[in-house]
Amino acid sequence: MQISVRNKLAGTVKEVRLGAVMAEIIIQVGDNQVVSAITKDAAEDLALKAGDKVTMLVKSTSVMIQK
Repeated sequence: MQISVRNKLAGTVKEVRLGAVMAEIIIQVGDNQVVSAITKDAAEDLALKAGDKVTMLVKSTSVMIQK
């Protein structure tokens, strides 16, 4: 499968918080954490759990950089 996303971050799921409709996935990437909000169905389909190795694909029109 080919994909247009160029920003790929490998990490480890630290925590999965399931809500009624959405899920919050906390991913450890090196010394940093990234929080992703996805549907509960998607989280369950992927069977995400703490310790899973994942790759985040980031495609955004707004990325801010601080120096």
